[in-house]
This record gives sequence, structure tokens and C-alpha cells, in this order.
Amino acid sequence: MSDEVVQLTTLESMEEFPVNQKPQSSPQRIAKDILAGTTGGIAQVLVGQPFDTTKVRLQTSTRPTGVLEVIRNLVREEGPRAFYKGTLTPLIGCGLCVSVQFGVNESMKRLLHSRHPNRKTLSLPEFYLCGLTGGFTNSFLASPIEHVRIRLQTQKNQKVFNGPIDCIKQLLEHGALMRGLPVMMLRAGHGLGCYFLVYEALISREIHNGIKRIEIPAWKLCSFGAIAGTVLWVAIYPLDVIKSVIQTDNLKKPVYKNSMIKVAKTLYAKEGAMAFFKGFVPTILRASPVNAATFLSFECAMRLMG
Repeated sequence: MSDEVVQLTTLESMEEFPVNQKPQSSPQRIAKDILAGTTGGIAQVLVGQPFDTTKVRLQTSTRPTGVLEVIRNLVREEGPRAFYKGTLTPLIGCGLCVSVQFGVNESMKRLLHSRHPNRKTLSLPEFYLCGLTGGFTNSFLASPIEHVRIRLQTQKNQKVFNGPIDCIKQLLEHGALMRGLPVMMLRAGHGLGCYFLVYEALISREIHNGIKRIEIPAWKLCSFGAIAGTVLWVAIYPLDVIKSVIQTDNLKKPVYKNSMIKVAKTLYAKEGAMAFFKGFVPTILRASPVNAATFLSFECAMRLMG
């Protein structure tokens, strides 16, 4: 076996495998991926929740409104703490979701690399496939979590739900907890395919320039995460608007149920193409810092764990 080492584009590259040695998804490796993903998810929620609350209020508004008006009304009527309404559910749930996203993505990268162990990096379609698989798998967890979060974020002074537990109970009573799953599967699959494709392509460029993954500076990791997050939201934003409408539909007598087409037709008829970009500005403003924090936290956690 040659002593030459190859810097892989999976996070097992932290351990540098000899050429032609197939990377293995050991229980310890998987546990590290999950823990690092949880760290990234927590960072994502803490940085992004105020932006997300603003976005959801814009997406589900029944009349034309702007970012500043939403922020002013939210602070005046509900106080600054309202920006963190519904945080407990995503704080717990997003840690789980991001750990699944990253965990599946990393396992898929190891699986694909094991078929061609002499390559330095995966191909761009392979990176997309890894992210797509992670997003599709994660949608079964993310859909109910986001449904609860959105219900809590959009209720104002007249409370329908007394916290996340009560919200879950009521959604279960009406058989609505998984409402929005079909559009979530599409959104998460394609979105995370683009997300990880862009990030890993930028990492691969550094590796091909002779820089080890563990030596890539923090500012570059943040930049790569910010770019990947922006591409993610540009790629899937209209789907996210449709999902928000479905998940804020009348609980007892839903108008749309899970029909993406019905929502799209209704939105277009009422407000035209711009209806699919309501809340786009705070989302894009959120994308850079949130995803910079996510990837930096993930990579740093992986480096600390070795």
C-alpha cells in the first residue's frame, strides 16, 4: 500500500486515508457527524430565528406589507421577544434536522467515494445526489417541526396554542401534523442538493489547490457557507412560500390540504408572480450569517472531535 495520502472531500478527510483505502462509516464516525450537525443546527436557529419570524409573517400576510412594517408592528404589538416566538421547537428540532442532513450527506459521500477510492474529490452531480438524499430523508423530520414552528410564529395576541406541546397535540387531533410533507420533500431535496453541491465544490477547489480541509481558514468556511445558503434559498424560495401557506391553512377546514398546485394557482391569481417571493429580502439577508455560522460550527466541531 502506498504511503501517499489523498485529501478526501468527506469529513473523514480529517483523518487522511491512504490512496485506495475505502472510507468506512463506523459508528464512531457517524456519531461525530451527528453531533457536529447538531452543533451547526443550534447555531443556525440562534442566529436565524428573528429573520425567520419576519419571513413567515410576510409570507402569510393577507394584505400587501413590507419588511419594516412587519418589524415595527411586531415590536410595537408583541415586544422584541416575539422575534424568538416558537424558538424552542426549532432549537431542539433544528439540531436534529441538521444532524440528519449532515449525517446522511457525509455517509453518502463516503459511500460514493468508496466506489472510486483513488479520486481526490467527488463529481458535482455526486455532491448534489448526497445533498438530495440528505434533504429527502430529513423532510420527514423537518416537516412536522416546521409546521409547529410556523403555527406558533404566526399566532398573535389571541393564542390558539399554549406552546409547542399543545400545538403538537392539536395538530395530531386534526390529523394535520404532517401537512406540507410533499412540498417539503421537494423543497428539502432540491434545496439541500444545491446547498451541499455549492459548499463542497468550493471546498474541493481549496483541496485541489493543495490546502488540507482542516487548514482552510474560518473566514473562508464562513464565506463558503454564506454562498451555499444564498444559492439554497434562490433555488427553492417559491416552494417555501407554498409550504408556509399550506402549513398556516385553516386547521379544521383546510382550503388547500397538501395541494401545491392549488396554492400556486390561488397565489398567482391574487397577487401575480411576486406572491412567490413574499419575504424574500429577510430570507436572503438571513441566509449569509445563518449558513456561515452553521458550516463554521460544523467544521469546528469536527476538528475538535478529530
